[in-house]
Amino acid sequence: MQCEERFVRALWQDEQIIQDLRRVRELRLPDCYIGAGYIRNYIWDDLHGYARRELHSDIDVVYFDAVHLQEERDIELEQGLRAASGSSKWSVKNQARMHLRNGDAPYQSTEDALRFWPERVTAVAVQLDTDDQISICAPYGLEDLYALVVRKSPAFKDAAYYNERVRNKNWQEHWPKLTIVRA
Repeated sequence: MQCEERFVRALWQDEQIIQDLRRVRELRLPDCYIGAGYIRNYIWDDLHGYARRELHSDIDVVYFDAVHLQEERDIELEQGLRAASGSSKWSVKNQARMHLRNGDAPYQSTEDALRFWPERVTAVAVQLDTDDQISICAPYGLEDLYALVVRKSPAFKDAAYYNERVRNKNWQEHWPKLTIVRA
């Protein structure tokens, strides 16, 4: 079975993820996904044979809207998601302005922005379309995620930051089968 099919099948097994994807779909934001640790950690738990653990600090919602760039909009969206779900973990970021914070050239889409995330396995996001089909946004694919390999994204420039980040995250303590590739 290919990684994509396995990935989608795994996500459908978790009602909370599906419920969160439906909640985010209702926002009708352009080029919008849930990604990063919320999705990555769920797959790592599955591959380690663990019951679902809430080892993510955020439910990262990323979208791309070059017209509405105000950070206040993201804060309002977060507050709405928190109120609707009862979870304080929601984080919403318009990727059309994140290049400013990261010192990159302007991003062209959510997928383009994900290319600049520190790790390839974190640059994975999903959405639920109007036909209830899961769409995957993973500019580096899913192979590293399923091989349990953490490596720096090619477009992420700061190797020292990447090395410090993976050290501080202490992922191997929670997922001992991981292989961390230092930059």
